[in-house]
Amino acid sequence: MGTMRGTESETSVVPDESTIRAFRERLRGPLLRPDDAGYDTARRVWNGLIDRRPVLIARCTGVADVIEAVNFARAHDLLVAVRGGGHGVAGPAVCDGGLVIDLTPMKGIQVDPEARTARAQAGVTWGELDRETQAFGLATPGGIVSSTGIAGLTLSGGLSWQRRRDGMSIDNLLSADVVTADGRFLRASGEDKADLFWALRGGGGNAGVVTCFEFRLHALGPEVMFLACLYPLEQINHVMNAWRDFVATAPDEATVDCLVWGIPDHPAFPETIHGRAVVGLGGMYAGPAPEGERLFRPLRALGTPVLDLSGTMTYTDVQRAYDPFFPEGTLRYYWKSLYLDNMSDEAVDAIATWARERSSPRTLLSIRHLEGAIGRVPADATAFGDRSAPFLLSIDSTWDEDEDAERHIDWTRRFWADMQRFSRGAIYFNFPGFLEEGEDLLRTSYGAGYDRLVEVKNRYDPTNLFRMNQNVKPTGGSRRDAQSKT
Repeated sequence: MGTMRGTESETSVVPDESTIRAFRERLRGPLLRPDDAGYDTARRVWNGLIDRRPVLIARCTGVADVIEAVNFARAHDLLVAVRGGGHGVAGPAVCDGGLVIDLTPMKGIQVDPEARTARAQAGVTWGELDRETQAFGLATPGGIVSSTGIAGLTLSGGLSWQRRRDGMSIDNLLSADVVTADGRFLRASGEDKADLFWALRGGGGNAGVVTCFEFRLHALGPEVMFLACLYPLEQINHVMNAWRDFVATAPDEATVDCLVWGIPDHPAFPETIHGRAVVGLGGMYAGPAPEGERLFRPLRALGTPVLDLSGTMTYTDVQRAYDPFFPEGTLRYYWKSLYLDNMSDEAVDAIATWARERSSPRTLLSIRHLEGAIGRVPADATAFGDRSAPFLLSIDSTWDEDEDAERHIDWTRRFWADMQRFSRGAIYFNFPGFLEEGEDLLRTSYGAGYDRLVEVKNRYDPTNLFRMNQNVKPTGGSRRDAQSKT
């Protein structure tokens, strides 16, 4: 199981040498092939379980390169993967045998502190965007690992430490520049191409290649209160019950998650507790740090902590706090999620039972509290769909060696299946497993918006050129499907 494939595996017909040479000459950025220097680095993604070999990698420096790459892929019927930060855990940023449209070199950021907006190109990471916006005491809801790319995370939702006050990343998206499957460049917003803009907010990469995002910014930082208190795993029921009671009345400024983890062998932690299984509370207060310190104080006194790293720190330090424990390319990841309708005693008991039986000590279980600003957005306002679930369970299975993959993936799937009794079955598409459930899972998760997504797909990508994603198929299927029927 060393090579994991996405929602479909295909073999593209490689164009001849003269055609590839002409394509290379039309690009400003480099076009990499398997024998070129830098190819192996460019094809690697964050998840070490993903090992794919595209025929071509177009490292785009701007919109003109993206248009050329899209037109080339369409003309030659190549399988296309679109890479932003390359952090998507399911590996959609790279494909076997096709073309990767690599947006990594596109790093432009413009901040307007007066209007409280920022425009950022699709190769930007959240750490890079945070650095620019924090120069003005501003932030937009983004990822909680700073190396995550803004593009993939935003297109499927975007859950941050400020989510309950300011909503998801998609709720703060003001406009997007898009190259569609026919090579057109469009700017989508609430006033222009509103159908496309609706689909981009939660529909993943189905509608085109987003080359630039415009975000609304909010006053936040430079210092915030961060909660990071870890208790012995033996106290999991007690800690989870206390957390459940706390979040039931928490203000929107408070975002607090409950987590289960094994303390890594890392210099950030005392050697005496390396490997210790813990239940923890992690969160941020998106308001004055002293208010957050007072609010979080009871959560730091639920017993004797194994470790308490809570305190006032800069917003950018909070955003980088998890970085060392989820390094790029060196660990294997299979992350699966499920929205939970409640946190009943039975649900707490079920999570506690599975937590004690984790197949890998590196695996992180996160139960995210939602509601707040997220829950106040109507289900039909964005492609993301229904916002009513109060909790999101994320089973972030993480391990070291390829040969252990089958065991860890099987454990994750059994845990996920057991938790269905507390859920309507919808998932968060940034943590999708490998989307092995197919269209049924997409319909369940998108709900009433699924058919509307099909309409948008029919309009902007009728041959399904962009299908390395949580793929919503057009009514006519892909060009490859149509050819197979003739």
